[in-house]
Amino acid sequence: MGAEHFDTVVVGGGQAGLAMGYHLARMHRPFVILDANPHIGDSWRLRWDSLRLFTPARYDALPGSRYPAPPWSFPTREEFADYLRAYAAEFALPVRNGVRVDRLSHNGQGYVIESDGQLLEADNVVVAPGFDQLPNMPAFAAELNPRIRQVHAGDYHNPAQLLAGDVLIVGAGNSGADIALEISRSHRTYLSGRHPGQVPWRIERTAARPLNRMIFFAFSHVLTVRTPIGRKLRSQALTHSGPLIRVKAGDLAAAGVQRVPRTDGVHDGLPLLADGRTIEVSNVVWCTGFRPDTSWIDLPVFGADGEPEQQRGVVRAQPGLYFLGRLFQYALASSMIHGVGRDARYIARHIAARDRQTRSDVSAGSAT
Repeated sequence: MGAEHFDTVVVGGGQAGLAMGYHLARMHRPFVILDANPHIGDSWRLRWDSLRLFTPARYDALPGSRYPAPPWSFPTREEFADYLRAYAAEFALPVRNGVRVDRLSHNGQGYVIESDGQLLEADNVVVAPGFDQLPNMPAFAAELNPRIRQVHAGDYHNPAQLLAGDVLIVGAGNSGADIALEISRSHRTYLSGRHPGQVPWRIERTAARPLNRMIFFAFSHVLTVRTPIGRKLRSQALTHSGPLIRVKAGDLAAAGVQRVPRTDGVHDGLPLLADGRTIEVSNVVWCTGFRPDTSWIDLPVFGADGEPEQQRGVVRAQPGLYFLGRLFQYALASSMIHGVGRDARYIARHIAARDRQTRSDVSAGSAT
């Protein structure tokens, strides 16, 4: 049996992949979405139990839809996962779940997607598996005393996983702040890392709504690769956490969370802080982010920094290959829920334009 052929294969069925599917469907292009999870939305259901989105519902809708909740509320992980499932059903998006892509290559004529011995071929491939793939942990984590329980944020569910005793949260971004607040109710908690800054008002409050609209507008339209301030911020965003959106430094202090410098290493089996102190704890929760797994992409499209060489998701050196949902791909909002739709529309239009150009070239060749 020969390989199935599609105009476009989208790898990843999270919010980025579904937004991509929406725009391809609107253009009546044949495509399929491949997702490794058993069910749509599972990537959210696997996160910690008490997770609420860091952005208000007003900014949690995918293209062609509105989020079914009060606009300034913060959906839970389960609510957002259910929304993704309903979204895929509403627009009849062709998602194949339980399909993990093992290799992506090019055979000289088109792309070849290998999955558990099965082959698919495509003229275009959109890589949209989400930025959160592999836990990012420092090498020195292996040197901690084995009596210290270590949990990465990707595997953290609730405080019941932790041993009795103090907890060090490494990483002070939105995830670290949220988890620190939860754990502080039952454990003495230390939060390690540079304070990433914060939105300086309570975005839930009615009086703050005009400011909220301004800041989210800036995330999408001001802080982009086309503006000097956007390009400057991009280099910082790729190496540091974004600002705290919901939790404030005052919330952490009021909960008794103690701020400590970044964790630089290990000394005598204990976490070593940047100021030279060691800190005796029973648990370490690594909120140090994730890195994308690109080992399955067998194509020469990555720079020395390991990032794909792309402009607004388009890989010029590899026609027909696209990336979607990456951190600051075009704007600060590119990896946020409300930002993937615009980038997906841009890529869909590029795919359509590429197809028109190919047809024109074929017609011109036939005429000669």
